[in-house]
Amino acid sequence: MGVIVQKQRGVVGFTRIAKISVIGFIVAMATAMIDTVWAVYLDGFFHNVSYVGFFSGFLTLVAFVSLFAFVPVVESHNKSRLYLLALFVFLLSYFLFSVTKNVWVFVFVSIVYSIFASLKLNTYGIIIRDISTEHQLSRNEGLVYSFLNTAWVLGPLIAGYVLGAQGVSKVFIMSCIFIFSAIVLFKFSRINDSNISKKPDKHILRNFLDFFKNKKRAVAYFIGGGMSLWWSLIYLYIPLMIERSSLGVEWIGYFLFAIAFPLILCEYLFSKIAAKKGYKKMFILGYSILALCALTSFFFTNIYFILGTLALASFGAAMIEPTAEAYFFTVLKNKREEAKYYGSYNTALDLNLFVGKVIPAGFLLFLPFKSIFIIFGFMMIVMAFVSSKVRG
Repeated sequence: MGVIVQKQRGVVGFTRIAKISVIGFIVAMATAMIDTVWAVYLDGFFHNVSYVGFFSGFLTLVAFVSLFAFVPVVESHNKSRLYLLALFVFLLSYFLFSVTKNVWVFVFVSIVYSIFASLKLNTYGIIIRDISTEHQLSRNEGLVYSFLNTAWVLGPLIAGYVLGAQGVSKVFIMSCIFIFSAIVLFKFSRINDSNISKKPDKHILRNFLDFFKNKKRAVAYFIGGGMSLWWSLIYLYIPLMIERSSLGVEWIGYFLFAIAFPLILCEYLFSKIAAKKGYKKMFILGYSILALCALTSFFFTNIYFILGTLALASFGAAMIEPTAEAYFFTVLKNKREEAKYYGSYNTALDLNLFVGKVIPAGFLLFLPFKSIFIIFGFMMIVMAFVSSKVRG
C-alpha cells in the first residue's frame, strides 16, 4: 500500500521501514539535542576553541578505531540486539553527563559513548539495508533521512531554549527520556535482523585495505565522508562562534534549526531524483553549493549574514546526505560484501570528522577564527572534484 503502511492478511499496519524510521527519529531527537549543546559543554571544561576541537577530534579517533573492532562483532551477532545494547549505553552516558563535574569521569564516559556510537551507526544502517530491496533502497534511505532530519529540526530548537533557560544538564536529562522511549518502542516493534555470518571475517585491517582496491568503493568512501567535514563546521565551530558573540546561547538552537529545515524539505525529493537520474550531478552540485557558501561567509562581518548563508548551504547538503550511502550500497555485490565493508565505509564519517575538527583547531592556534571558512571551502571544492569520478 505504500512505504509507510502495508496490508498483510487483511490487516493494515506500519511497514518495517516506517517503524525503524520512527525509532531513528526518537534517537535522533536525543542526539540532536546533545550535539546542539556539546560544543558549549566541552567549552565548560576546556575554555579554549582549539582545545575543544582537539578533544572532540580525539573522541572521533576513538570512534574510528572502534568501527574496525566492531566489524567481526556485527557480522557474527544479531544486529537488532547490538543496536539495543548501544541505546542502553547512550541512556547511561547521558545521565552521567548530566550529573558529573569531574573532568576524568567526563573523559571516561565520553570515550565509552564514542565507542558505542560507532556500534549504533553501523547496526542501524545495516538494519535499514537488510529490510530493503535493491529497488526500495534509495527511497527507503530518503524516508529514513526525512525522519532523522525532522528530529534535527526540532531537537536543536528545544535544546537551544532549554540551554538558555535551564542549563546544559537539563538537556541531557531530556535526552535520556527520548532514548528510553526508543528502547521501549524498539522492543515492541519486533524488528529482528538476524542475518548472521557463522564465520566472520576477522581480518579487519586487511578488509579496510581491500575496501580501497575497488575504485567505486573508494570514491563512495570519500563522498560519504565529505558531509562529516561540513558538519564539523556546523555543529562544533559555529556554536562556539555564537557563544562568543553578542548573541545568547539559545541562538545555537535557532541556527541549527535553520540548518536542518532545508534538509527535511528536500532530502526525500533529491534521493528520488538521484535514483532515477543518477548520482554524479547531484554530488557535484551539492558540494559546489557548500563550497560557495563557506567561501562567501569569509567575506561577511555581520554574524546574521554568516548564519543565513550557512543555512542556505543546507540545500546543497540535502543533495548529498541521503544519496551518498545509497550510492555506496549500489556498488556492493551481495550481503556478504555489505557485512564485510559497511563498517569500513562508516570509518569515512569518523575519519572526516577527525580531519574537520583537528585541522581547523590547529590553524586556530595562530589564525583568526574566520580563517576556518576558507579551510572548509577548500575542502568542499576537493569533494566536488572527487564527485566527478562517480559513474552514473
